[in-house]
Amino acid sequence: MIYADNAATTRTSRTAIEAMLPYFDSVYGNASSLHSMGQQAQAALVSARQAMADGLHCSPREIIFTSGGSEADNQALLSAAALGERKGKKHIISTAFEHHAVLHTLDSLKKRGFEIELLDVHEDGLVTPRQVADAIRPDTALVSVMFANNEIGTIQPIAEIGRICRDRGVLFHTDAVQAAGHVPLDVEAMHIDLLSLSAHKFHGPKGVGLLYARKGIPLVNVIYGGAQERGKRAGTENLPAIVGMAAAFTEANENLQANAQKTARLRDRLIDGLLQIPHSALNGARSPRLPGNVNLCFEGIEGESLLLLLDDRGICASSGSACTSGSLDPSHVLLAIGRPHEVAHGSLRLTINEETTDADVDVMLRAIPEVVAYLRNMSPVWKELQSGRRQFVL
Repeated sequence: MIYADNAATTRTSRTAIEAMLPYFDSVYGNASSLHSMGQQAQAALVSARQAMADGLHCSPREIIFTSGGSEADNQALLSAAALGERKGKKHIISTAFEHHAVLHTLDSLKKRGFEIELLDVHEDGLVTPRQVADAIRPDTALVSVMFANNEIGTIQPIAEIGRICRDRGVLFHTDAVQAAGHVPLDVEAMHIDLLSLSAHKFHGPKGVGLLYARKGIPLVNVIYGGAQERGKRAGTENLPAIVGMAAAFTEANENLQANAQKTARLRDRLIDGLLQIPHSALNGARSPRLPGNVNLCFEGIEGESLLLLLDDRGICASSGSACTSGSLDPSHVLLAIGRPHEVAHGSLRLTINEETTDADVDVMLRAIPEVVAYLRNMSPVWKELQSGRRQFVL
């Protein structure tokens, strides 16, 4: 089996699993308890928070542990909106190809009277600092631009956007779920006020993530109850998962450069090989791009059929975000970069990592062209394209 869907989730690393095990059956106390086992748990929580802060270049007190990236996105946006509203600022800037955790939260804020401005995304899958600068107004409360896109892997100019926001006195949030553990993150150098990440994207466990909130930014609770996380996120901390996330994040950052170089080489092999298929196109710019992201459209086929046939050949892939895999609609990301509906339906996302081998790439480069050709031979749309009754787009 070849696993090429790491943007959906990654294998939990042995390092993370071994770090977690003691907190299931040995040091299993509640970190809020005063007894010795509780204090051992509290010490582990403090250590994990410090490790995450070191990886992000921030203070441990600026880290709030959450259930994952979606919760962190929600809390970041709702907090910035509440702060802006108190100051009479109800304009929020984001982009048309954000993750739905951001877009759906913005939809809820729109119903509450906020003006949401979604910046257009260029064909290369990038938003420019100039677009952000031109959109900022005196009543802008927040700018939220994802660090790297979850479908097409393009990396945004976060440091430049952050500097513009800082200079203009506007809060800046970035969803770094796909970037964490794969590209360097430095919230101070990049002028980031709020950042979301999720452990299972970098070999940590599912169900845990964090929100970085710069000191002085008041947070709105999205979960009420106890006083955990300095009163900003109620609920007993998921200590095994938090410890596993910290171990995975530390390991990923220690090996980041070597892993990125290896993965990017394999990524480029895949891109070069698959672009040999007639009427195919890479979605988003080749650079700057996440090391493991390959996303192409193949004209004349349906992505769902492609995925099922690849699965029969032992290749796990996707056609877009796992969060919307049940939808029959084409990817909002591909539509945002200008792909027509009929082309966006024929997309394939391969997301590899340092565990992928050259032999895996060889298998994919043999199987995918064969499956695409097989599907095209059965497709009435392809026959119309070949006969000239319909014009090729790619």
